[in-house]
Amino acid sequence: MNLAIKKMIEERTSVSKYTLYEMDSASIEELVRLSSLSPSAYNLQNWKFIAVQSVQAKSALQAAAYGQPQVLEASVTFVVCGQIEAHHSLAKTLQLSVDDNVMPEGVAQSWVKAASQSHQGNLAVQRDEAIRSASLAAMTLMYAAQAMGFGSGAMGGFDAQQVKEAFQLDANDIPVMLVTVGRAGESNWQQKIRNPVEEILRYA
Repeated sequence: MNLAIKKMIEERTSVSKYTLYEMDSASIEELVRLSSLSPSAYNLQNWKFIAVQSVQAKSALQAAAYGQPQVLEASVTFVVCGQIEAHHSLAKTLQLSVDDNVMPEGVAQSWVKAASQSHQGNLAVQRDEAIRSASLAAMTLMYAAQAMGFGSGAMGGFDAQQVKEAFQLDANDIPVMLVTVGRAGESNWQQKIRNPVEEILRYA
């Protein structure tokens, strides 16, 4: 077992209080790059990230997040979106792996066919996959932030329609989660106690 990763998982906390810190664009882009390494069905990569950093944008997002102060205090808050209809661009997405000899072209074609059959005209499947992918990417984003020396916090309390309107998101974009990132302040809670394994694990 990689002890450094184990330690990072065990020590991660949800940060809600931040100190003033201006994050550079290189750090923001690295966080998103690492997040984009998350898994997604058929390698759809059906996610999008809005890095909310300016004072004006933070104010708009805070209003959509019911006034929660960490949106203003964090260096950046990411609006992590899942995307429906991602199967339409899957052939182009997979071609990058074909060109780099990561996967055979025949396999890529079979994935495109399978994704089209399961997703075309089925909004429920598209939405489920979009939310799954965005959630995985958000968790990767939080661990990436921790590895880079930042604190982070996931936020589900926001008006999705207000976020879509404030940031002019496409009809295919579903705001799934907000993730605040920055330098953690002094008064954050320690990691809250988890239920014991025997209460949450069942063998079959």
